[in-house]
Amino acid sequence: MSNMMQPQIILLKEGTDTSQGKAQLISNINACTAVADVVRTTLGPRGMDKLIHDDKGNTTISNDGATIMKLLDIVHPAAKILVDIAKSQDSEVGDGTTTVVLLCGEFLKEAKPFIEDGVHPRNLIRSFRIAADLAIEKIKDLAVSIEGKSMEEKKLLLAKCASTTLSSKLIGGEKEFFSTMVVDAVTAIGNDDRLNLIGIKKVPGGTMRDSFLVNGVAFKKTFSYAGFEQQPKQFSNPKILILNIELELKSEKENAEIRLSDPLQYQSIVDAEWNIIYDKLDKCAQSGAKIVLSRLAIGDLATQYFADRDIFCAGRVTEEDLQRVSAATGAMVQTSVNNVIDEILGTCEVFEEKQVGNERFNIFSGCPSGLTATIVLRGGADQFIEEAERSLHDAIMIVRRAMKNSTVVAGGGAIDMEISRYLRQHARTIAGKSQLFINSYAKALEVIPRQLCDNAGFDATDVLNKLRQKHALPSGEGSLYGVDINTGGIVDSYANFVWEPAVVKINAINAATEAACLVLSIDETVKNPKSESAQGDAAASAMGRGRGRGRGMRR
Repeated sequence: MSNMMQPQIILLKEGTDTSQGKAQLISNINACTAVADVVRTTLGPRGMDKLIHDDKGNTTISNDGATIMKLLDIVHPAAKILVDIAKSQDSEVGDGTTTVVLLCGEFLKEAKPFIEDGVHPRNLIRSFRIAADLAIEKIKDLAVSIEGKSMEEKKLLLAKCASTTLSSKLIGGEKEFFSTMVVDAVTAIGNDDRLNLIGIKKVPGGTMRDSFLVNGVAFKKTFSYAGFEQQPKQFSNPKILILNIELELKSEKENAEIRLSDPLQYQSIVDAEWNIIYDKLDKCAQSGAKIVLSRLAIGDLATQYFADRDIFCAGRVTEEDLQRVSAATGAMVQTSVNNVIDEILGTCEVFEEKQVGNERFNIFSGCPSGLTATIVLRGGADQFIEEAERSLHDAIMIVRRAMKNSTVVAGGGAIDMEISRYLRQHARTIAGKSQLFINSYAKALEVIPRQLCDNAGFDATDVLNKLRQKHALPSGEGSLYGVDINTGGIVDSYANFVWEPAVVKINAINAATEAACLVLSIDETVKNPKSESAQGDAAASAMGRGRGRGRGMRR
């Protein structure tokens, strides 16, 4: 009786919303499933695009999972986990972002009936983790290595991986054209891992086929002064000087003050300023450099000075482009023009200024180190070129990954069906509830081929039955069969060159399983509306204070 008389202890502030237990878990699963449903239709070669219109009035048309997830303004705390896994998949492997969101959503959907029936989430999490480890081991067994091939063969195989990625994008119609371009760009930078060594420049106008690859650096003509047009626009084997200093008359940064006792001394101060800049320009010219680039401004005096001496100059070149010129030509960025020796100058076979659409480009080609490449993209609308850039980014990442981890697996849902079959078989050897959980994990993996069929307008049930039948053959010859997007049947994906690097699938399954387990392990959400409203009131009162009297107004 004394226990019943105890007063209730309140730990949290009044008005705090605490949702917990089974209802909270199911609410989180529903939120994640709703997010997965948004990107569901973008999967595969026949996937649809999404037009996203944000509050600033910008419109983005994309079918890249990571881009869509970033642009969706998701407020549900559990559903934000899906945004994070899409971003991590994008930064780690570059492709498979829609896959990872779909798989996570499907794992949670399969877990939902068990949660409703009162199964403890920890049991599900344990089984899902075991299933993920088994799936990854199976992928490693099924992966085919492309190591030990000649460079030409390797390029062909990498182009197949790139075209599989591009087939689901907006530029899928020209996938052969772009896949060879991507492979050439990635092989140009060699073993260097820095993605910024491949530049993508966008020029509206023309058709996709007008896009081209520069084995070197290309950047838009920078802001220039009158003397610029008198400079030569083409050189063979020029010496290149890269600076990080301003070549123009400048006023002092601080409030420098000079006191004169004699007005005639004023001229000597003006002359001193001119002598300083002429001294800098003389040293640049004496270095033997024919091309002078600077991150800071090159003024009208310097432009005319260089034009008179047949030297090309460009000021206010972006940091990224300067770094790429430095990597390609071997020139080192200088912060002083004193003691400019030959070792710090770069060179390239050909430098030219070329008209591309309505833009002029400075192009450095035939660079000695060859550690950089630039893709100049053409196309009609700005949104189209933006999406083409995102598509090429995915393809570049895939080719880089395939070069590093040179194992590929069959795409088109083939690998997913094979892992699903393997896990179902394995589940039969396990006693207890875990058998059901691993079985549901295996069923969730079938979402990829099913969604590929749905997006292409085919009967998913019919195609999946054929696939299950083929994969169940005891000889194992059906393990490479996936969805045939063209006919609505099934086809040997590997023989048809629908390939993807094994690392994409491994990463996707890892990330999706981890995210699903994370959502399943949450049983309470604590939300304090008072603190939120307090922040809102504080912001409103601050705005009110700011909106008060203007300067000099009376009370």
